[in-house]
Amino acid sequence: MGIGLMSLSGHKIYGPKGVGALYIRRRPRVRVEPQMSGGGQERGIRSGTVPTPLAVGMGATCEIAEKDMEYDSRRISSLQERLLNGIRARLDGVVVNGSLEHRYPGNLSLLMGLKEVAVSSGSACTSASLEPSYVLRALGVDEDMARTSIKFGIGRFTPEAEIDKAI
Repeated sequence: MGIGLMSLSGHKIYGPKGVGALYIRRRPRVRVEPQMSGGGQERGIRSGTVPTPLAVGMGATCEIAEKDMEYDSRRISSLQERLLNGIRARLDGVVVNGSLEHRYPGNLSLLMGLKEVAVSSGSACTSASLEPSYVLRALGVDEDMARTSIKFGIGRFTPEAEIDKAI
């Protein structure tokens, strides 16, 4: 897939919080520096003992995700399409940030202005900032559009009734 580095978080795939994984390509080699010094586990990249219950939980979560991936992808894509088409049928000038073709369908980023629906205007790591999303800016979205964008999260447990309420 041409991936050099990839991080995974357990809670993003309905698994335990506090555990993740880091994929590092072997060839051509990607060099990373440890963030903390210590025992040098994991080839010197991470120190400390791996939390076994969390690692087992993430492994089980990955097995479930692999088994349900096709079904989840079809269902979430259908919900995203329902949400986007429903909003576009009621509002003019709705702009989707990023590509509709090359994206995770559970993340739909549109323009702001809703009540009674929980949405976000950025990531949790930049929630204290008034700056526009650096991710949207990197995608080429101009500053004004990036400031007025909101993100809808659609997942495995999102019912159609919530999509209809958001519409």
